[in-house]
Amino acid sequence: MANIKSAKKRIKTIDKKTARNLRVKNHVSEAEKAFLAAVNTGDVAEAEQAFKAAEKKLMQAAAKGTYHKNTVSRTVSRLAKRLNSLKENN
Repeated sequence: MANIKSAKKRIKTIDKKTARNLRVKNHVSEAEKAFLAAVNTGDVAEAEQAFKAAEKKLMQAAAKGTYHKNTVSRTVSRLAKRLNSLKENN
């Protein structure tokens, strides 16, 4: 445990940021899983809606600094690729 007052404050701040990051990551994970489930069922309309939601959550996570912007761009690109291949097959 820290003895210095500023170190104690930093511990509180880090705990808050960690909790926020976990919450954001959970939201992103749920959105990605919903998209992948829609792709697996083959429903294009549902997959498009899920893609928009997942992209929004990912971009918000990048804006908050939870994920790096390049990581988010790569993930969105991969999701879009899956959506496009689903559209081509249907």
